[in-house]
Amino acid sequence: MAFLPIPNHALELGGPIRVEHDRRRRQFSVRLNGCHDRAVLLYEYVGKRIVDLQHTEVPDAYRGRGIAKHLAKAALDFVVEEDLKAHLTCWYIQKYVKENPLPQYLERLQP
Repeated sequence: MAFLPIPNHALELGGPIRVEHDRRRRQFSVRLNGCHDRAVLLYEYVGKRIVDLQHTEVPDAYRGRGIAKHLAKAALDFVVEEDLKAHLTCWYIQKYVKENPLPQYLERLQP
């Protein structure tokens, strides 16, 4: 499982915030409030080199704090680093790419 640091000032949840990547479960997550709550981004392989970024979920109490943005960035960076293509089923990831149209993301999108 890989851990990606997120600047603590971005979330103000009272401790270091990390995006965890669980390849076996095919999810990125951020532990909230200790380990009781989690924000998650789920994906599935839909081909040998294609991932479908399917769903992002942040508990209501933590919305509006930029957590989904960090999950989206971690997932898209994973796509780039692993030289994969991405299909964006999740509306939030679609929005994130529109707001952050980085060439390394755009060139990896599947229609």
